Amino acid sequence: MELSVDVLKLAKDLRAKHETVISNQISRSATSICANIAESKYGHSRADFIAKLEIALKEASETGKWLEMLLKTDYITEETYKSLNKTCSTIRILLIASIKTAKSKLK
Repeated sequence: MELSVDVLKLAKDLRAKHETVISNQISRSATSICANIAESKYGHSRADFIAKLEIALKEASETGKWLEMLLKTDYITEETYKSLNKTCSTIRILLIASIKTAKSKLK
């Protein structure tokens, strides 16, 4: 949730600078992470649970790429990038571990 909220605040600032393409994309990917993790809790099966976490992982990777692009185009500072990217990286690490654990229990 924290990453989604922080990215939505960032997107609002980006739109004030008339940057709408990346702000829309990063808003979608960051909020999708949170939504898919929430959905995974009520998966129909372990496979459904894993699928939702895998989608969240893909969205976290995409969010990281948008953050990098915003840094390289000077829309965000290095400090903002490092803070948001650290959170995003932590989420990816946790998702990878959760997916591996869930898959190991399928066997």
